[in-house]
Amino acid sequence: MRALRVALPALAVALLATAAVRAQADVDVDWRKVATRQDRERLRGWRDAWVQALAKVGATADGAAALRADRALFDPDRAIEGAALRPGSYRCRVHRLGGVGPGTRALLSGAWQGCRVIEEAGVRRFVTDGEQRASGDLYDGTDARTVFLGTLALGDEDRPMRYGRDKRRDMAGLVERIGPARWRLVLPFPGFQSTLDVMEIVRG
Repeated sequence: MRALRVALPALAVALLATAAVRAQADVDVDWRKVATRQDRERLRGWRDAWVQALAKVGATADGAAALRADRALFDPDRAIEGAALRPGSYRCRVHRLGGVGPGTRALLSGAWQGCRVIEEAGVRRFVTDGEQRASGDLYDGTDARTVFLGTLALGDEDRPMRYGRDKRRDMAGLVERIGPARWRLVLPFPGFQSTLDVMEIVRG
């Protein structure tokens, strides 16, 4: 009877450990299995988006000056290895490059907004504030890049749309560190307004 009492706690510990391993396996999902076909294509074409967007921006005097003023932010090959976005508060602003459609500007920079990384059950989620709000999950890709898959919420919508439901609202991008405490989220061929969106991210 005593041996049974000793064995039961050991069995409980083993079961908990097995459950934890299974839960972690569920979390460690390859982003390619989650991303839609459209978003896999957009991420494969990230350099094409940069080339097209920079050509449009550089063709204007103001745009060319902006590119020269912040080479770290607008250099496609700037990504620095290590120091991925960790849970915490940040500040973000979006730069829309290569306007698409009549009346759009080659470069349009938005205001600073609050943003944050939240980690729950091993899943890191990136969320921004403002009238146009990004919300989605971060997937470890390489030492230099983290993949973001999410959706765009507009106006007074009280919750983000489920990823994969609306192609124009779906967001796919690469998070890259470009300085000691500075990152960017690069979104190639977004659903609205531009050829490339670059979200600048700094500590809050």
